Amino acid sequence: MRLLLPDRPEARALDLPSGVEPMFYDASRAPAPEQLAGVEFVVLDPPVADGTVDAVAAAGDVRVVQTLSAGVDFIAGRLPSRVALCDAAGVHDASVAEWVAAVLLAAAKKLPELLDAQRAGDWEHRELDDVEGMTVLILGHGSIGAAVEKRLAPFGVGFVRVARRGRDGVHAIDELPARLGDADAVVVLVPLTDETRGLLDEAALARMKPGALLINAARGPVVDTDALVAALRERRIRAALDVTDPEPLPAGHPLWSAPGLILTPHVAGDVPSFPRRGMELVADQVRRHVAGEPLRNVVSDGY
Repeated sequence: MRLLLPDRPEARALDLPSGVEPMFYDASRAPAPEQLAGVEFVVLDPPVADGTVDAVAAAGDVRVVQTLSAGVDFIAGRLPSRVALCDAAGVHDASVAEWVAAVLLAAAKKLPELLDAQRAGDWEHRELDDVEGMTVLILGHGSIGAAVEKRLAPFGVGFVRVARRGRDGVHAIDELPARLGDADAVVVLVPLTDETRGLLDEAALARMKPGALLINAARGPVVDTDALVAALRERRIRAALDVTDPEPLPAGHPLWSAPGLILTPHVAGDVPSFPRRGMELVADQVRRHVAGEPLRNVVSDGY
């Protein structure tokens, strides 16, 4: 079986089952048709180069596409039905959860304001916020949501859990409007689908508790950017974003100067351990595919 991998040291060091022939491509450009000839299993590491998804979709031998991202909105619905699409659920749990905890603590302890004051030589007293006793609404309670909860629970935080489908201890997403006003912080972790695009619109943001913190570690278009800019400018809520719409955020965009905003450039999952964890998943998926075992993280309807 031929396996196509992004050319990186961790990929070249993979321990693969007998009979698997690894092929490597420069991820800065779409793989050429001859690189995809006979390839059955493709690994993609977003953001992918223009034309990559089309090239993979057109390759007649491909049966599995494994992404190294938890989000698959860039490719979902674009592959033939014969191709199984698998995401990297579990690979980014720790790093994204750490980012969520970091920005929540930074916002509560007003670190952005205090750093500005430090640079200005300003010793003015500021009252900080409690973290203990906060209610955190986790929107998209999958593996990353569980990792966020694990890291915040020792601080004495309470949780409201919301997911696509309700279950014991987790509210269904249609209950979100009624739950938003209970939260001191709303952590967005849902995938980008037709159902979640614009989910946090003007009406939803208006339901948030005054002064609440919106944390988006999912995809930018889940939040209505114009509505968010307006809410920040009116100082009704605060926000911490690792993702934006548009992305990358262009120079001069109003989010750059919006008050009460912590902004990072889609880096929450970019930590030194990511390549190792990603390739461990790839190795296990290849082994499963060769052995005829069920694959992990198979995507259905964008999830």
